[in-house]
Amino acid sequence: MDEEFYKLLHELQAVDFVLVELNLYLDTHPNDFNAIQQYNHCAQVRQQLAHQYEMRYGPLNNFGHSFSGAPWQWNDTPWPWQV
Repeated sequence: MDEEFYKLLHELQAVDFVLVELNLYLDTHPNDFNAIQQYNHCAQVRQQLAHQYEMRYGPLNNFGHSFSGAPWQWNDTPWPWQV
């Protein structure tokens, strides 16, 4: 693979890490508007990076493709695995 492959993959992994951490934080702090904004911004960056990657190298498994309103909506039921 070329250098761009590894660069994009590294950037995606870094953004995915931030999204997971923000997700965990927001599960216990659902009214933290700044964290929700940060999550949504990172989700948008991730979407752009994933699109670049997928256009060149194929599909990815993803995190961060869904945005949240305030308060944090991911802790609302039913959860995806309960439907």
